Amino acid sequence: MSSSRDSIMNTFSMNGGDGENSYANNSAHQKNVIYETQLVMVESIREMLVDLGFPEYIKVADLGCSSGPNTFLAMSGMVNTIIDAYQQKGRTNSVRPEIDCFLNDLSENDFNTTFKWLPSFHDGLKSDLKGRCFVSVTPGSFYSRLFPRKSLHFVYSSYSVHWLSKVPRGLKEDDNKRSVYINSSSPRNVYESYLDQFQTDFSLFLRMRSEEIMPNGRMILAFIGRNASDPLFRDCFNPCQLLSDSLLDLVSEGLVKESEVDAFNMPFYDPNEGEVKEVVEREGSFEINMIETLEFVNHFPTSENVVDESSDQFKHWQKIANGVRCITESILVPHFGEAIMDRLFHRYAVHAAKHFTVSIRPPTTSVNLVVSFTRK
Repeated sequence: MSSSRDSIMNTFSMNGGDGENSYANNSAHQKNVIYETQLVMVESIREMLVDLGFPEYIKVADLGCSSGPNTFLAMSGMVNTIIDAYQQKGRTNSVRPEIDCFLNDLSENDFNTTFKWLPSFHDGLKSDLKGRCFVSVTPGSFYSRLFPRKSLHFVYSSYSVHWLSKVPRGLKEDDNKRSVYINSSSPRNVYESYLDQFQTDFSLFLRMRSEEIMPNGRMILAFIGRNASDPLFRDCFNPCQLLSDSLLDLVSEGLVKESEVDAFNMPFYDPNEGEVKEVVEREGSFEINMIETLEFVNHFPTSENVVDESSDQFKHWQKIANGVRCITESILVPHFGEAIMDRLFHRYAVHAAKHFTVSIRPPTTSVNLVVSFTRK
């Protein structure tokens, strides 16, 4: 089995297809985040078109598009906003823009499943765009150059930039025992290693986009964050903590070695607003138009026996577990093996039931950051 310290770029992807554990069938929360960013996206695109003089050709990109219908939900919002802006300015009689839409993700992404939704995407476009909107794929890491210099007008990315290019370099295998991510008992150097990797990766991301986006182009990023200044505080919903608990269950059952858990760290970081602003200001290519912290409150039904595995309610917790499985399985399997995945996420469902039930604790929140940028 490979080490979790290797770059994730060659193997990482959301679960493809349209089965029970697929991203396509387990990404309702991500869909809600796309809806929450719609108003910011509309405002950003309209401002961009005014600044750029309503060009005849527009190039937009969705970075980390993943697979399934959510991809075209975001893209249709971008494209229809563009044509709405032209109509409102009375430009459609003289200028009918052609729009190039680029979908980007790592090479292991299931683009074939995504393109099953392409006909529905075209059907949902406004009539002015028929035959004038073109969709293509640009596979590769967004921590590298993806497009020609100054070719993009608008970039969008939702629920992707919190993924690091690799497990932090300075993190030793015994630094974060019995946990796959930062928690309240982690040593300070664990947080510092994660922050350093985030700063390196996010700065590189901004530099690559600064080369690809034309001056006065726009970018919207939505990703998992936190609203606490304490670097070890994770009071909001933390899937990684439930994953750690579930793996430790398997250690107790003799299915996983504790040393394997100690050696695994999730290549993920949830920054706060200050950490994001610091990187943006230091890199210097973008101006932040708006940065907002959104909290999603999770309310779930309760019963006296919250982990009755024969109940219909437990199917809901299994659905929660599937939502994490479809995201993390491609990272977990190379380290722990495929054989334990069903048992691991069954235990995850049990822990989710205990964590989310209102009778046990107050409603939990998941925190997202939304940032609007202008290329200087």
